[in-house]
Amino acid sequence: MSTDKVSVHGSWASRWVFILAATGSAVGLGSIWKFPYMVGVYGGGAFVLVFLACIALIGVPVMLAETLIGRRARLSPANALKVLAVEAGHSGRWSWGAFAGMITALLILSFYSVVGGWSLDYIINMGKGDFEGATAGQVGAYFSDVISNPWRLTFWHTAFMLLSAYVIAKGVVAGLERSLRIMMPILFVLLLVLLGYSMTTGHFMEGVHFMFDFNPDRVLDGLLAAMGHAFFSLSVGVGSIMIYGAYMPKNASISGTVVGVALIDTFVSLLAGLALFPIVFASGLNPSEGPGLMFVTLPFAFGNVAFGQLMGVVFFVLVAVAAWSSAISLLEPMVAYLVERTKVRRLWVTFWLAFSCWFVGLGTVFSFNIWKQAKFFVSEESGFHLYQWGAASGLDFFGVVDFLTSRIMLPLGGLCFVVFAGWIMGRGAVRDELSMRSPVLFALTLFLMRYVAPLGILIVFAAQLWK
Repeated sequence: MSTDKVSVHGSWASRWVFILAATGSAVGLGSIWKFPYMVGVYGGGAFVLVFLACIALIGVPVMLAETLIGRRARLSPANALKVLAVEAGHSGRWSWGAFAGMITALLILSFYSVVGGWSLDYIINMGKGDFEGATAGQVGAYFSDVISNPWRLTFWHTAFMLLSAYVIAKGVVAGLERSLRIMMPILFVLLLVLLGYSMTTGHFMEGVHFMFDFNPDRVLDGLLAAMGHAFFSLSVGVGSIMIYGAYMPKNASISGTVVGVALIDTFVSLLAGLALFPIVFASGLNPSEGPGLMFVTLPFAFGNVAFGQLMGVVFFVLVAVAAWSSAISLLEPMVAYLVERTKVRRLWVTFWLAFSCWFVGLGTVFSFNIWKQAKFFVSEESGFHLYQWGAASGLDFFGVVDFLTSRIMLPLGGLCFVVFAGWIMGRGAVRDELSMRSPVLFALTLFLMRYVAPLGILIVFAAQLWK
């Protein structure tokens, strides 16, 4: 295949735009919300160290695989795998793995939009001063009121989905590139403002010690959690990085660029922890609160510290921008695929896909209120039931979609891409795209893609299913 081929959708102006795009895809709720609370739950510095090792051994090889496949083919993920597999003398059915990955991205977007909508709601109410002087119980009751109101959730879910669709509909250069050039600098500035504020709380060094003090006895506590989060934090496994790689200039170094993205994403995660934990400590709260950290613990903290109202608005704008930049990367792979296959205008493809995601997302909206009693995969003494209304156990609609995507489809997608790059494309094609001058470094990279990353993904997959 000619390696100077150009994507029909357009291309990034430079490697730095790819870095902004890939970082925007990777830096989402996982970096701003999930990473800090996982550090709190799994023992601070020990978890951070294991996480960094897993990023290098699992996350980066999969990200390299996606990027080089995308740039080699200059097509959407499903078409890329089909064309490259046939070129290498293998079955075009490898495209099925990429197609499943794109479906996974849409399913994730369906509930990601709902959670992103929560952040928009909190921006307004934090700005109005609703949390000033509030007790922990009042903040918890506020969150319960938010998720129990289907109309309120639907409004913000709709607003967030429209924001994401607007960017995608305008195309690669006018939409994605232009918006990311604005969004990502804003994200970094907001994070630095929040970090600067944390330094004034009097508890900054307490946060530093909490994140980086190393306790060797706790290394194994969060090993599997760190492996899983390292894989998910870089936004791999759904084709988002692959389609962004398809828009990457030929003269840009894939290996250097991907390592840069991984470092920036990790840096943002660490900064988020350093910015948030001192605020938590200043309010006398527990940093190991878990998933409630963002929507219950932190609003209470901001409501009870100096300048908390302003900093709370800054934080939730930061969360919204991070979620927005990730959401557009989830929609782009399938939009690109359908534009290639149907030749329908990008605007209409985006509209119908966004509407489909929005519609499926209503299931997540209703999971917290009118469908709260609807449970799937119920296991009771009377036996196993696929669905049962009012059961004490089982998963709600949101839980089912989250389980299928995060524990099954995402790991399988990442496994498909890294195996394809490591074993199916051929050594010559991989070497040509990576353009590594050092034979030793290339051999090490290929070893990671062929053996280490697949093994790590299989361990994560088995552990997620076991849980």
